[in-house]
Amino acid sequence: MQQPLWPIESIAEVPAARNGREALQALLAQDLDFRGEESGYASHNFHAFPAKFPPQLPRKFIYGLTEPGETVLDPMVGSGTTVVEALLAGRRALGYDIDPLAVLASRVKTTPLDAAYVAAQRAAILRNATLAIREGRAELEAALDTRWDEATRAFVDYWFTRDTQVELLALLREIERIAEPATRDFFALAFSAIIVTKSGGVSLAFDLAHTRPHRAKVVYTRSGEIVARDGILAPEAARAPYLKKTLRSPLEEFEKRSLHNVRGLASVQPARGCVGMSFGDAQALPLASESVDLIVTSPPYASNAIDYMRAHKFSLVWLGYPVGELGRRRGAYIGGEAARTARFEHLPTRTAQLVGEIGALDTRKGQALRRYYSEMTRVLREMWRVLRPGKAAIVVVGSSVMRGRDTETHACLAEIGQTLGFDVPTIGVRGLDRDRRMMPAAHKRDSGSQIQQRMHEEYVIGFLKPTP
Repeated sequence: MQQPLWPIESIAEVPAARNGREALQALLAQDLDFRGEESGYASHNFHAFPAKFPPQLPRKFIYGLTEPGETVLDPMVGSGTTVVEALLAGRRALGYDIDPLAVLASRVKTTPLDAAYVAAQRAAILRNATLAIREGRAELEAALDTRWDEATRAFVDYWFTRDTQVELLALLREIERIAEPATRDFFALAFSAIIVTKSGGVSLAFDLAHTRPHRAKVVYTRSGEIVARDGILAPEAARAPYLKKTLRSPLEEFEKRSLHNVRGLASVQPARGCVGMSFGDAQALPLASESVDLIVTSPPYASNAIDYMRAHKFSLVWLGYPVGELGRRRGAYIGGEAARTARFEHLPTRTAQLVGEIGALDTRKGQALRRYYSEMTRVLREMWRVLRPGKAAIVVVGSSVMRGRDTETHACLAEIGQTLGFDVPTIGVRGLDRDRRMMPAAHKRDSGSQIQQRMHEEYVIGFLKPTP
């Protein structure tokens, strides 16, 4: 029996579609934690993604504030949670992002495919890759030595053992041979999913959700043999107190992940909405004015508190992106640290005061925060432009701590939005289920960790564009 597109009992709790200030206030006053609710239905768990919100959150606002056929936008689409929910709800879903992995994931998660055909392609990939490793390893080794530029080669060698590289390349070459783009993308995402995971997947990394992933010091084969790493030799390696990791076979991990995703295709097939997904900058959206009925999005943290590219580049280098190019892309992400070439906006009183206070403690941090609020001013201005009058934008944000000061992101964005003409009836608060999200630390609080102090709750801001 086919599984439902979403948990049926949750639908009954969603109010009938309605608009206006009172409806927005009522929705934001409800429980927004969704702790313990199932979030892996449909295509939502095709790929891990740092700090993504639960699907119940956009679903609540999609059903509460729009009608079937209306347009739902996520201008910083990330993992695609909003567009998947809009698609399943029979809305027109639009998503944009400048992150290559975000665009790939969102496209795959909203593209119906023939499950039988994809299953046959999966079997062929695994069969041919296994044969290539067994009978053509020398050719794979030679191809590895010429696949990347010097900097990318060094990155791959640092984070992946040679045996892992051989298996990954064997898989990737079979994926690249698939002529049909949507099917090729489907398997490219499954390939990425065995690399970008919270524990680091088949790489030597630990905790790819962290700002700076750590490499394993001691590595075990699947048979329990200790591999010497970083100057630690067996048997001394067995006594190392931390950063131990057992090597996983990319073939075996891909076999499991691709099967999981193929099964998830069944939930995408009967979706009732339509989707437009492409590269795009939230600060300059390629959309007509007053063309959107609802926005649900979650901007990055300020100053790269969660650094998406540090995790994403582990798979993107395999998918054809040199590390130098990825570094340049990272510099353009909202919330980046570099401010030398940033375009600054005039900030409202309280926001400018906070930026100045943090700048007095640390000039570089102050400039990074000024850049962030300037970028978010342009994002909110675009949201105002594309929203129809009487419609809402739901913005889910978390605060950062800079030199011991809270950046007060929710309050500052609300102030910026109000200067642009938005009404902000209320701001909801939700606790983070950190053990179920790709976050930099566990749910248990550590009072000595600034990362843990600042990432246990987030705010849901309701921006309403008034009618004339």
